[in-house]
Amino acid sequence: MTDTLRGRVLPVELSADARFAGRVRRLAFTAVVALGVLWALATVTLEAPVAIDLALLLGWLSMPTLLFASLRDARWRYALVLPSALVGVPLLAICAFWLPEGPVAAAGWLLVTAGILLGSVLGLWFWYRLLPVPAALDDPFSPGRWTLISIHIGLIVAGLALAATALASGS
Repeated sequence: MTDTLRGRVLPVELSADARFAGRVRRLAFTAVVALGVLWALATVTLEAPVAIDLALLLGWLSMPTLLFASLRDARWRYALVLPSALVGVPLLAICAFWLPEGPVAAAGWLLVTAGILLGSVLGLWFWYRLLPVPAALDDPFSPGRWTLISIHIGLIVAGLALAATALASGS
């Protein structure tokens, strides 16, 4: 599942492989929606500083922008570390300092954070190959990868739903 580029092995995730473009496109559209909802919920329901809201906004805008740019030039995928940090670090700060008082909404923010951080770890592992990837997970379309992606998505969706309860309860 890797290509050779300039004498080194390049994972398909960082290549221009046309089969992977559909995954990148779906991820970009998903980021538009999910990170937008995340930013809106943080802005409306939390009492975090403006810097937290701004970082989440920049993460929301830059993630799909870089993903769409990477469809023309896969090297842009290396820059995905930036929006990942712009979302992950503020979420950790929210969990540490600005969780809502309502336990359901607070649990939602914890789940969202776990889901986002899992996605970041998966990206670092599979896309950037910071650690060896087992053969069973090397193929981006393998059942094991889809299971991990499903867990990542499930945590975020469930977390957003729970965090959104603060809209109704005012907490």
